[in-house]
Amino acid sequence: MKKKILTTILAIGAFAAGYSINNIAISHATPDYRVAIVDIQKVVSSSNEINALKIEQEKQIQNMNATINKARQEISKEKDPSKIAAIEEKYRDEINKQKLALDTSYNNKLKAIDSKIKTAVVEKARSMNYNIVLPKNTVLFGGDDITDQVSATIQ
Repeated sequence: MKKKILTTILAIGAFAAGYSINNIAISHATPDYRVAIVDIQKVVSSSNEINALKIEQEKQIQNMNATINKARQEISKEKDPSKIAAIEEKYRDEINKQKLALDTSYNNKLKAIDSKIKTAVVEKARSMNYNIVLPKNTVLFGGDDITDQVSATIQ
């Protein structure tokens, strides 16, 4: 009986020792993944396409402002209330069409640029053997910053 108890205790001890050694070995192993971080705001601000899109949008806004000023001038010259209402309606429709075209164009181009940036991040991360890419503003510590490499690809 004592022999069975001693054998059981030795088996449990051997199992516990083996399990502990395995945990120690695993805890000191380096992870099989690499983490990169990207400052998306910096990539976007350095993008030539984004800067061109901003310039284009400013020009379209200036065109809308010119249309508004033209409408104001025409309305100020007119004295007949029915003609004033017709002029207001005409220019309101024109400005709404311009605004809709501006918004649609801007959103479509922005989506295309966003997709291009995401693709560039993925391709650069894969080429540099990274498994995970996180935005820089969410990481407190760690990760390799690949912002400059992605920015160079985007430009």
